[in-house]
Amino acid sequence: MLSYLQTYEPHELKRSGPSEYCTRTHDSLKISNGKWCWNSRGVGGRTALDYLIKVRGMDFVGAVEALCGYRSPPPSERPKPKPPKPFALPAASRCATAIVSYLQSRGIDPDIMGACFKAGTLYESRRYHNCVFVGRDPTGRARFACLRGTRDNFRIDVEGSDKRYNFSLPAADRSCPRLAVAESPIDALSLATLVKLYGGDWQSSHYISLGGTAPRAMLQFLHDHPKITQVSLCLDNDKAGTLGIERLEQAIQEDPELSKRVTLIYHNPPPAEYGKDYNEFLCQVKSAQIQQRQREGVRQASI
Repeated sequence: MLSYLQTYEPHELKRSGPSEYCTRTHDSLKISNGKWCWNSRGVGGRTALDYLIKVRGMDFVGAVEALCGYRSPPPSERPKPKPPKPFALPAASRCATAIVSYLQSRGIDPDIMGACFKAGTLYESRRYHNCVFVGRDPTGRARFACLRGTRDNFRIDVEGSDKRYNFSLPAADRSCPRLAVAESPIDALSLATLVKLYGGDWQSSHYISLGGTAPRAMLQFLHDHPKITQVSLCLDNDKAGTLGIERLEQAIQEDPELSKRVTLIYHNPPPAEYGKDYNEFLCQVKSAQIQQRQREGVRQASI
């Protein structure tokens, strides 16, 4: 696949590590060690044929013909790529019944959801009734949005989104020195819910989603909030999360201002038997609490 892109789509290639590439159209599509994986869609492969079918949407015959040169003109004859579509938020539904029900099923606290509704960082889309997680810049302007299906595993960033301004849940005090970094918006909401569940003040920390493991949203948030001095890295407890933490650490160390100001705290999720991320952990905790209340109710009834 790397050879194909170098030959026919060199404008798509972007180096994202010493031996890793991504594409400009899909920055979650990683190419390394002869393999590629489109992390946001959960698909991957080894060959250019896989790429043309799974990413470019070609049928098998069309993909083979493209590789044989029957359909792909040489780079000099290719039309220039279309300019990116301007960013625009999806139309909102009049009510948020579907996403409230969905997020409650994922264990998210209603008060925390309410804070997001009020801030305009969470709403339900009119079409398909997806969760829309909105990222805003310091002026309050919407710059990013991602959709999360309430009935399936659908997830995608809205076209034209600026991933530097990903979904966040700010602390009550803007000058708060603490930031918790998660991979997804639901994990960020889960962190806040867990803090509240254990009796803490969930508004005493900032929470941010990276929309994956790339450091750009964290770096932007830290520069926009110069009072932050403690950063908890709360990525998934898997290989991608472990590598992501290393990338985040390196990004901070390479920034002269942040390397002096920020102290990193590594808070990986609990062992795999409790789930690979903080939402799975939250669901386990809530399930255990329900079972405990049921046992207590049985004991009281027997008395």
